[in-house]
Amino acid sequence: MRCLKLAKYLREFGWEPVIFTAKNATYQYLDHSNEQDIPEGIEIHRVPIFEPINLFKSLTGRKRATPLQNITANSDKAHSLMDKLGMWIRGNYFIPDARYRWIKPSVKYLNRYLKNNRVDAIFTDGPPHTNTVIGMRLAQRFAIPWLADFQDPWTQVDYYQDLYIGKRADKKHKALEQEVFRTANKITIASPTWKQDLEHIGAKDVHVFYYGFDEADFASFTPKESDKIVIFHGGLMGKDRLPSGFFKALKQLIQHDASLQHRFELRLAGEVDHSVKAAIQAQGLESITTYLGMIKRQEVFQELSAATLLLLPVNRAKNADGRIPGKLFELMRSNKPILAYGALHCDVEQVLLDSKRGKLLAYEDIENTKLILQDLLDGYTMSWFDTQQDISQYDNYHLTKHIAKLLHDISN
Repeated sequence: MRCLKLAKYLREFGWEPVIFTAKNATYQYLDHSNEQDIPEGIEIHRVPIFEPINLFKSLTGRKRATPLQNITANSDKAHSLMDKLGMWIRGNYFIPDARYRWIKPSVKYLNRYLKNNRVDAIFTDGPPHTNTVIGMRLAQRFAIPWLADFQDPWTQVDYYQDLYIGKRADKKHKALEQEVFRTANKITIASPTWKQDLEHIGAKDVHVFYYGFDEADFASFTPKESDKIVIFHGGLMGKDRLPSGFFKALKQLIQHDASLQHRFELRLAGEVDHSVKAAIQAQGLESITTYLGMIKRQEVFQELSAATLLLLPVNRAKNADGRIPGKLFELMRSNKPILAYGALHCDVEQVLLDSKRGKLLAYEDIENTKLILQDLLDGYTMSWFDTQQDISQYDNYHLTKHIAKLLHDISN
């Protein structure tokens, strides 16, 4: 979505995007409705890619047709010895990532293209940082200005340690990352804290590039009213973002007043780890919980329109202060109150404070959670929520304008 929305609006600011991507790539889930945002007549190049996902499924006894769940976010109980071996191989031999074998054929193809076609600037988005390495090799050979975008960090990413990376591989990862810092003309990353983190390990000229929301996606969005307090979460809810305090608060409210059992509805879309399901069961909340599974993007907007409260647990990790889930901005634009959980004073909390679209609590803050839920039951207007607060700076159109300026700067 980050690259799609960027390509959608770049022409508005004097840049013609030329897309290079993978042919026959393996995706666990596809939503073809997003293709409506691809600009008409855009030039697209594809090179076949080998991805070891199906091989990994075979080795770990998974069916090829079954989508691969996020392993590092699932409970250790679900990990087999082969899972751990696969993650070790991935971290130590697939550098920078599992798509590394795409680097050589891509560089070879683009070398031929760039010899015969003028390109004023290169933009890459990683992870996968295979993309980053491809862009770096081209920038080095052709002296083309390069903007390297980090939607997630590389060696500072939260799952880096989960890959059982040894000293030799760690040295290779970090050497490549430092080479990127030296080569890139500018760098963008998804949050202010991560910007500081990158600068701390040697990156220069780093700018913040938020995920944002697309106003066009909300053209027909109409909020709906409900007799119930409908709480919605969409996306991955793994072991590292289990909102145990929220579940406990909900249980305590219902225990205090049994009639509330029929006032609350919890709706979860996307991957839900079995540890989360176990916590819901332990608090006796199964009867009010609906697991929607993987749903299409338009269905997510329907869920947002019908929700009373939007749940946003930020994963618990060393670099979580800078973790801003991409979906946050669409939740903000839905003009529904957001209840987030995470480390206090993190970037998500600052965005919510600035936008007045939500409140962030510590994960085990049961008492304040109960107060917020009670306010919703009583129909009170919360002081931290104001839909009149301007959030246009997070619109993809305005964010693309910022990227276009950076491209102009480096190309000049």
